[in-house]
Amino acid sequence: MRPVPPLALIPLVIIWAGIGESGKIILLFLAALWIMAIAARSGVSGVNISKVHAAYSLGASKWQIMRHVIIPNSLPEIFTGARVAMGVCWGTVVAAELVAAEEGAGMMIMTASKFQNTDIVIMGIILIGIIGFGIDMLMRWAERILVPWKGKS
Repeated sequence: MRPVPPLALIPLVIIWAGIGESGKIILLFLAALWIMAIAARSGVSGVNISKVHAAYSLGASKWQIMRHVIIPNSLPEIFTGARVAMGVCWGTVVAAELVAAEEGAGMMIMTASKFQNTDIVIMGIILIGIIGFGIDMLMRWAERILVPWKGKS
């Protein structure tokens, strides 16, 4: 499913869930699911096996290895995947609003373009960019707070 663009799912989600908030949530879940699954797998497979062996040799249980070795070492990759997923989700929700919505920035741009209000269209595009940048900055801040050991192998 990862190669399928989330925008291709819009007609199916509209049929199943309508154009309300539940449809957007389903679409965003599907857009982020595979990105996050791949990032989590990459993070877990990137854990240095010598750390796992060291924890086993010190008598750690499987639960302790998961909690104290695998999850902390996987979090940087997971946060990278989350940042990518948030960007994809933001673009997907705006595109979904362009196609079919009752409100939102995409709907505002579409309505303004029908009446050739270029200033509103440009302002909408700038607003989308500012919000996307803000989401990325928020994710970077959360990563700095929650994963302070990133890059300090």
